[in-house]
Parts: sequence; structure tokens; C-alpha cells
Amino acid sequence: MGLLDGKVAIVTGAGRGIGKGEALCLAKEGAKVVVNDFGGKWDGSGEAKGPADEVVDEIKALGSDAVANYGNVASFEDAKAMVDQAVETFGRLDIVVNNAGILRDKMIFNMTEAEFDSVIGVHLKGTFNVSRHASAYWREQSKAGNQINGRVINTTSDAGLMGNPGQANYGSAKAGIAAMTIIMARDMKKYGMTANAICPMARTRLTVDATPKTAAMMGKEPEEGKFDPMGPEHIAPVVAFCASDAAQKVTEKVFHIMGPRVEMYEGWHSAKGKSISKQGSAWEPSEILEHAKDLGLKVKVKK
Repeated sequence: MGLLDGKVAIVTGAGRGIGKGEALCLAKEGAKVVVNDFGGKWDGSGEAKGPADEVVDEIKALGSDAVANYGNVASFEDAKAMVDQAVETFGRLDIVVNNAGILRDKMIFNMTEAEFDSVIGVHLKGTFNVSRHASAYWREQSKAGNQINGRVINTTSDAGLMGNPGQANYGSAKAGIAAMTIIMARDMKKYGMTANAICPMARTRLTVDATPKTAAMMGKEPEEGKFDPMGPEHIAPVVAFCASDAAQKVTEKVFHIMGPRVEMYEGWHSAKGKSISKQGSAWEPSEILEHAKDLGLKVKVKK
């Protein structure tokens, strides 16, 4: 018996890395999986059916069932077709894991419009597209009187939650995904859907091939059969947990995962002890300057 027996899942970007690990883990826990992968390179260029097909074969070898999908998550129509495929092939949809992503890093002063738009399109819009069509399906099912335990698990990043030079496009998308997760959870709460996000740190094409500076943090791959503290396989168990019926009350959460360490991230909040207030009138700019230290700010005052 698995945590996800009888469930049907969509995993985007599931041809390699973290997405592949998620698809395999969900299948091992009993889910049938729509394995989506456009088959492009880490920068989004090119396309191939091989990666998705190979993961489907691996899932079937485990004794579970899967079907490949080669759609582009940045396409509203492709995302709908993905949801329709899950329902038409397996009779239902229970879980959406939004993992697909690309990188086109540049400093803000030389990033092109295309480099910004393409990354936002895959990460932020792609997460919206698939989640939107899945939510519409679950809302219809709920209104028809069916019990819904819909699950959306999105993928954010430290680049968005903490900031990272050279990733204005990627970081903005990932920060937006964290906010979108909370909002979609609240939009869909009455229909039985939860939404959570993972913030993974693992050795993948995006953290090694695309970002050499990050590669040093990941370390070298260990010898076959030895424990890998930065392997992508550490991410999937948290996703499977969030996808289970046991996690019905787990929603609006962000899980930071680095190797076998899992911790909870919390969003923006007031900085304790760093506030100023005034009665009876609005602040003058010069007064803000005078009280800047009370806000924890370092300022330069002209003498």
C-alpha cells in the first residue's frame, strides 16, 4: 500500500532531475502519472520526446502506469490539453506538481526582453496555466457533488525568496510562485484543494550546467551506490507527502529542502523592534531620516 494509491498526477518538467525524481516517487507510492517534458535544454531551446518517454518506461517497469506529454507549460492551450489528457487517460486528476523550468541568467543591465519573458513564461505563467486548468476541473467536480482532495505542489527557489544576482527573471518568477501558491490555496480552499511549494537545493542541470558558481556548492557526484547529500532524490518524498490525503490540512506552506534537511520557510513579516510611529500628523522626509536608526537603517547625514 502506498500513500497515493488510486491517485492520478501530472508532473511538469519530469524528464530529468528533480521532476523525474518526483514522477518516480509518486509512481512508487501508487499514483498514475502524466509525465510532462518539452524535452528542451536548460535554457529552453530545442525539444525532444525522449526524456518523457524514458521516464514513462521506468514507471511502467515499477508496475505503475504513466503516459507521456510533450506540451509547453508556457502555453495556456497545452496546459489545458495536459489536464484533459490526465482525465481522459486515467479517469481523474488529483495531483499537480509544477516543476518545469529554464534559466537565462543575465545581469539586469544587459538582460534582453526575450530572456526575461521566456523565463517568466515557463516558471510563473507555466505554474499558473497548469494550476488554473486543474483548479477549474476540481471546481466542476466539487459542484457536481464529488469529494475533492486536489493537490498542487509548486516549485519556488532561494533565488526568489532570498535574492540572487543575475537572476532578475528567474528570481522574480520564483517569488511570484510563492505568492501565487498562497493565493490559489485560498481561492480553492472551499473546493477541497490545497497548495504548497517546495524550495529545493539539489544537483541538477539548472544548478550545475547552467550556473557554474552554484556547481561548487553542490560538490561532485559521489561514486555509484554511495550517499549523495545533494542528489535530487531528496526532494520527492516531501512532494509525495504534500500530495497525500493525510496532508489535507497542510496548505499555504513552503518547504525548504537541502539534502536530507527539511525546514519550513515563512514569508514577509514585520521586523521585530524596527518600527516608528507618529500621532496627529504625517511624517516629513527629514523626520524619517532622523529616525532611520530606529528602523535598523544606516544612513549618511550631511554635516
